[in-house]
Amino acid sequence: MELIDTHCHLYFDPLATDVPGVLGRARAEGVVQVVVPAYDLSSWEAMPTLVGPGVAVAYGLHPWKANQPLELDLLEQQIRSTGAVAVGEIGLDFAIPDADRRRQIDAFTEQLDLARRLDLPVILHCRRAFDAMEALLRERGPVRGVLHAFSRGPELARRLVEGLDLHLAFGGGVTRPAARRSRESVATVPARRLLLETDAPSIGLEGVPPERTEPRHVARVAAVVAELRGERPEQVAEQTTENARQLFRLS
Repeated sequence: MELIDTHCHLYFDPLATDVPGVLGRARAEGVVQVVVPAYDLSSWEAMPTLVGPGVAVAYGLHPWKANQPLELDLLEQQIRSTGAVAVGEIGLDFAIPDADRRRQIDAFTEQLDLARRLDLPVILHCRRAFDAMEALLRERGPVRGVLHAFSRGPELARRLVEGLDLHLAFGGGVTRPAARRSRESVATVPARRLLLETDAPSIGLEGVPPERTEPRHVARVAAVVAELRGERPEQVAEQTTENARQLFRLS
C-alpha cells in the first residue's frame, strides 16, 4: 500500500531535527512521497536542502506572512531551480486579528497568476474567507489545486469541487469523532478529488498532539477516511496516491 502525505512542514521543529528519521518512519508505514510547502521567506531557504528521494517541495507566501516582501522574480527562480511541484502554501485568512485583507488578497492573486503562468497547481489555505477566495478564483480563471486541511461541511465541499474543480485534502482532523462537519464531507467528496495529508507538525490526530505528528500518521488518516467512506484502506490509498501524482505530476 503506497501513500502520499500532500502537506507536511519538514522544516519546522521537531521534524527538522531528524528529517532522515522522520522519512524512514514514514516509509515503514507505506508513505512513498511527502509534499513540503513553504510558508515564508525563511522556509524558502530551507527548501533546496529538503529536495530528494521521496520529498517534493512547493514555494509560496502564506497569508499569515503577507506583510513580508513578495518578490515574484525570486519566487519563480526558486520554483524553477528546485523543480517545485506547486505554488503554496498560499491563500486567505481573515480569522487573523487585524488582518490586512488587502495585502493578503494582493499576495494571493499575484501568486495565483504565477502558478497559472508556470502551469503549476496551487496549495491553498483558507479560514473565514471562503466567499472571497471563491470569487477571486473565478475572477482569475481556472487553476489546478488543493484546499488543504479541509474542515468544513459537505455543501462547501461540493461548491469547491464541482464549482472550482479543486481537490480537497483531509488530515488528522477527521480522526476526531467530534469533527462532524469534516467527517461528513470526507464521506461525500468524489474519489477523484480526494487527497490525504498530515500538516505535521501543525495539526494533531485523535490522541496525538500536533508536535508528535509525522508523515507516517497519514496511514492512520487513510484508515479513518476508508471507514467513513465505507471503503478498504487499500482502495483509499490507491486512489489518493494516484490523485496526488496527477495533480502534482509526481513520478
